[in-house]
Amino acid sequence: MVLRSKKKSKKYLGSRRWGRGNIKNGRGAGDRGGVGNGGKKHKFTWYTAKAPELIGRPKGFVNPKSNKLKTLTLEQINKIVINAKQESNELEFKDYKILSNGNINKSLIIKAAKFSKQAVEKIKSKGGQAIIIPK
Repeated sequence: MVLRSKKKSKKYLGSRRWGRGNIKNGRGAGDRGGVGNGGKKHKFTWYTAKAPELIGRPKGFVNPKSNKLKTLTLEQINKIVINAKQESNELEFKDYKILSNGNINKSLIIKAAKFSKQAVEKIKSKGGQAIIIPK
């Protein structure tokens, strides 16, 4: 049988390039050509069709300037009162919502942005007041 044409790869045997263009392209992680995440150009349709969550901002981002209120429980307020050893019965918590977990030992006047219903009941049962501070 007569060989009519040589294999293309024979042409590159012994050369430094082997189809990589400039010699610098083949060093290290360069010249990916669509292998791995280095060559996303050829895989863009895969990203859009199969993995759109990889494009753009990560999900679950929380805005630090959000208007969510911090929470405090009645148990935490009770500890604050015990540790503070103050004479006044008036406490003020801006940007806090008071939750009903725990109990209060003495009557207090508590000022906060919001209260849960049960927290208001517990505060009033001890003879205190729950005052809402407008923003």
